[in-house]
Amino acid sequence: MFFMICWKCGKEISLEKVTRMTECPLCGCDLHSCKGCKFYDASSHYECRENVDSPVCDKERTNFCDYFCVNDSKKQNADDKAKKARDLFNSLFD
Repeated sequence: MFFMICWKCGKEISLEKVTRMTECPLCGCDLHSCKGCKFYDASSHYECRENVDSPVCDKERTNFCDYFCVNDSKKQNADDKAKKARDLFNSLFD
């Protein structure tokens, strides 16, 4: 049994394993998707930190990626990251 954080609702879920058909029991989103993977990075090539040959079109739906690895870290909203970066930048001029 392990715990993961749903990429969509941000709730902690306990699971035996994640298969292609696994959905979040709380919000119903696909968990075996790019956004549920620890290698997902919106700023990387094809939005993946692994060396993938072709992009996955829908990052929120189940896919057949061989690099998939459950993202067990806390969800961090992209808007929060942008705000933190902006605040740090603005603090340089205060």
